[in-house]
Amino acid sequence: MAEEEGIVTEQMEEASGGLCWLSVLSCLLLACCYVGSLYVWRSDLPRDHPAVIKRRFTSVLIVSGLSPLFVWAWREFTSVKTVSPLLALLGIRLEGFIPAIVLPLLLTMVLFLGPLMQLSMDSPWSFTDGVRVVLDPCFWTLCLSDMRWLRNQVVAPLTEELVFRACMLPMLVPCAGPSTAIFTCPLFFGVAHFHHVIELLRFRQGTLSGIFFSAVFQFSYTAVFGAYTAFIFIRTGHLIGPVLCHSFCNYMGFPAISTALEHPQRLAILSSYLMGVLLFFMLLFPLTSPSYYGVPTPVCSLTSSPSSLCFS
Repeated sequence: MAEEEGIVTEQMEEASGGLCWLSVLSCLLLACCYVGSLYVWRSDLPRDHPAVIKRRFTSVLIVSGLSPLFVWAWREFTSVKTVSPLLALLGIRLEGFIPAIVLPLLLTMVLFLGPLMQLSMDSPWSFTDGVRVVLDPCFWTLCLSDMRWLRNQVVAPLTEELVFRACMLPMLVPCAGPSTAIFTCPLFFGVAHFHHVIELLRFRQGTLSGIFFSAVFQFSYTAVFGAYTAFIFIRTGHLIGPVLCHSFCNYMGFPAISTALEHPQRLAILSSYLMGVLLFFMLLFPLTSPSYYGVPTPVCSLTSSPSSLCFS
């Protein structure tokens, strides 16, 4: 009897190992397709040139549109049974949609309380002027005609979150569990950003050591950010939250801490930085409670063991 149990356990471990290898390889292939799509167009122009951006829009949107097929094929090959339909697993659903728009973005703005305070102090506009500009249709027409704005605020957040979060997490959670998947998934996202090094070297934009340092920093920053949006995706089960947070962070950029240290109002700004971080960690779990978005969230239904990340 003990021998039979040992054989069954061994078979289950082998099946689990095979599932994980297939999941990791599928994620790696998907990441390569996404990055590779940026280089199908040969050009001597830099990445910020409008013509280059337009061509890359075409290829990256095609790959992103086809990326759910990777999840479908993975599900067919592994025979993983999903309670939720494919679109729900990808975070495209109506249940809890309004909280998914508001709460994760609010949480991210709390984290950026210091930079937002610094921005408001240095802005020549009053709050009323800012609201007036945002409500002006000409402002949005100008933004939508700017290829770099479209890339940074719309296309990159949407396609990257779809590919690197919505498609990869459903494949990683069944074998790794939600907690491990949160820290595994961003590695593909971070490595995918190393392709910027090729362009920096190609156009000689900086020294070799400077480019290497920039690449390491970008990998670290994108990996941490990827873990955060992966956390939001698993907790909320929605794609819209990570997309909006991604767009907001692209707009804000990395916090200018060195500038804050030299600011005339540095005490108030640094206090805002500290307050924002403290409030962020206090609100991290309450504002992402799955009870606001439907319990359990679809991606959590793929895990075989209960997780505190999936339930309130």
